[in-house]
Amino acid sequence: MTQTITERKIAWGDLDALGIVFYPRYYEWIDACGHLFFEDINLNLGEVWKKRNILFGLVGTSFRYFKPGRYHQKIRIITQLTQLEKKKLTLKHSIYLSTDNTLMAEGLENRICMNVSDPENLRAIDIPEDIYAILEKAKTG
Repeated sequence: MTQTITERKIAWGDLDALGIVFYPRYYEWIDACGHLFFEDINLNLGEVWKKRNILFGLVGTSFRYFKPGRYHQKIRIITQLTQLEKKKLTLKHSIYLSTDNTLMAEGLENRICMNVSDPENLRAIDIPEDIYAILEKAKTG
């Protein structure tokens, strides 16, 4: 099981008019953390794209919010691969307040393996065996 832990401080630009984290910021954070997760398991998505014309495209995402994030709070984002199928995978991102480990939000990213050699004709493909083996080793549970 592999998990990527990212720590950050909530910045002024992350906030909405009420002084809490503006919800699209959570999606930006988990997208970045997803790429870091792939790098941690030695799957650089940029290289996989250039060398093999494969991307893991986002096909669904969701969030549950439990506690609002506020200016200057330190947070910890834990990213894990929770589901792995023939063509798709799910990354779970849990966001905690660093000071007391309070769960603030949880997000999911559903990604599908795609052949992108022809941008006009994107199509889902089975995850190649070598990449699947790396992902399987990294999967939670």
